[in-house]
Amino acid sequence: MKVTLSALDTCESSFTPLVVLELAQDVKEETKEWLKNRIISKKEDGGAQLLFRPLLNKYEKETLENQNLYLVGASKITLLLGAEAMGLVKECNDNTMRAFTYGTRYNFKDFDDDNDDFLTMAECQFIIKHELENLRARDEKMIPGYPQAKLYPGKSLLRRLLTSGIVIQVFPLHDNEALKKLEDTWYTRFTLKYQPIDHIRGYFGETIALYFGFLEYFTVALIPMAVIGLPYYLFVWEDYDKYVIFASFNLIWSTVILEVWKRGCANMTYRWGTLVMKRQFEEPRPGFHGVLGTNPVTGRKEPLYPSYKRQLRIYLVSLPFVCLCLYFSLYVMMIYFDMEAWALSLHENSGSEWTSVLLYVPSIIYAIVIEIMNRLYRYAAEFLTSWENHRLESAYQNHLILKVLVSLATLLITSQILNQIMESLLPYWLQRKHHVQVKRKVQALKADIDATLYEQVVLEKEMGTYLGTFDDYLELFLQFGYVSLFSCVYPLAAAFAVLNNFTEVNSDALKMCRVLKRPFSEPSANIGVWQLAFETMSVISVVTNCALIGMSPQVNALFPESKLDLVLIVVAVEHALLALKFILAFAIPDKPRHIQMKLARLEFESLEALKQQVQANEVQCPGIFKIMKKHRQEEKKNKQVII
Repeated sequence: MKVTLSALDTCESSFTPLVVLELAQDVKEETKEWLKNRIISKKEDGGAQLLFRPLLNKYEKETLENQNLYLVGASKITLLLGAEAMGLVKECNDNTMRAFTYGTRYNFKDFDDDNDDFLTMAECQFIIKHELENLRARDEKMIPGYPQAKLYPGKSLLRRLLTSGIVIQVFPLHDNEALKKLEDTWYTRFTLKYQPIDHIRGYFGETIALYFGFLEYFTVALIPMAVIGLPYYLFVWEDYDKYVIFASFNLIWSTVILEVWKRGCANMTYRWGTLVMKRQFEEPRPGFHGVLGTNPVTGRKEPLYPSYKRQLRIYLVSLPFVCLCLYFSLYVMMIYFDMEAWALSLHENSGSEWTSVLLYVPSIIYAIVIEIMNRLYRYAAEFLTSWENHRLESAYQNHLILKVLVSLATLLITSQILNQIMESLLPYWLQRKHHVQVKRKVQALKADIDATLYEQVVLEKEMGTYLGTFDDYLELFLQFGYVSLFSCVYPLAAAFAVLNNFTEVNSDALKMCRVLKRPFSEPSANIGVWQLAFETMSVISVVTNCALIGMSPQVNALFPESKLDLVLIVVAVEHALLALKFILAFAIPDKPRHIQMKLARLEFESLEALKQQVQANEVQCPGIFKIMKKHRQEEKKNKQVII
């Protein structure tokens, strides 16, 4: 029997706050009351059935600044049923990974009615976010008190509240005690050690843990290229054979590290449960809109939007726009080359000091123009991807990444050290100053309030918002491009990447823990479309390295008379290396053998359970199944007649 929230008492006078919701200062009382009722109402009445209270009571609001801050939590039963609805996977007592169900909760390891740690805080916050985002309009035509904020059946209430400026932000709270423990094992001690990836996953969720896991793995994988590149650079090897050996090792390296990562990623995500988690029934993203209907797969009410309309938008609008922007960026690059050639020619003719300074002007202008263009293009790419109306958050992110990657060539000029200062150190310094000001203010108060919670909420609401792993992965992608494409020309590329990444781990950890708000966790089974991006780059590196070898003076000296023979040999070598690359990719399984066996076992058991359920239903309702069987036979006969 399926357990529903309506059958259980979820009323709690006090609760552990997990999420903060900030309203604008001038929000009307009727709007607040309506929002509160929708959040705390039962599911069958269109609510989220969560717990909700203001941060400050009436007396405290008069004493302190009138902050429109509200705390959101959930009862234990609400969270467990939410975990079941979202298909969260947990480890069972028999060491297998299975989707959690409330009815079989005692079969899962570490579950106990008195144990509040069965679900991590990150998972609880993710469930609350999911419930808030899936609050959808029913018969409301507008948000009460705001006739200009129109609603229609199926529209996400939270998204409309955010776009209307009624809700300023929604963010999860940090757990200061757990955060301190994580920091002590992560980045506060500058020692060469592996990161606590499982602890990062427990606090921030799988998506961020996978990024830090990939950052660590990629840094270690760069060490062989750095070790080989150092003597190659220091001793200026001009021997052609050594040059070819270095390029060939580069090609094999770029293939092997990506295949080995997939195996390590499968190990981690199986242990976390996300490899087994079914994502095909993922709830629609808040920005998805359409006509309210019934999902034919899940039977749930949700917006429906024809896929052909989305495809038309992609291929008739987004794709031409991206191609036009790519052409424009290449055109600007050509102008930069012309300016640089003009400045160089002017300096060679005059040789004065001011012309030597003028040599740097084209690069400075180009860097400024490209930075402006990249920001404008990023905004346009986000707008177009949102306009395409993708149902799933994963599809939205994949299409956004593919759009932004075409500006790879222009982003190669970005300084990684400057990025670390701007992303982490400067915001951290500003945040510390703000922290001191808030602390003095709270200490001066005489009001009888929970000063610790108030201080924490006020501090965290002023922190910057983490916008996702896109920029972090892009930085690693550019590094991979440097190393795989140009390390033959500049062998120190891998060495500098290793040095940068050792500091990148700590600066990114500082950014996540102390500079930015805690992000909502997001289940992930892999690094998504970035895996394809890295693999595509490794294929391009084959062509690039073969071309570099073909253009080297040593190779050209072997074919003084016929350049056609040189081109044919380079193309043949390139094809042979590509074949070797694909053979290696095929020979190295994406998942280790023991993971494959466990997944196959789970699939077999699921099929057996489904078979038993069908047989049980046939015993209970034989008449219905006879009618269904007869109907299928008639359909089969009709098809044969048509044929």
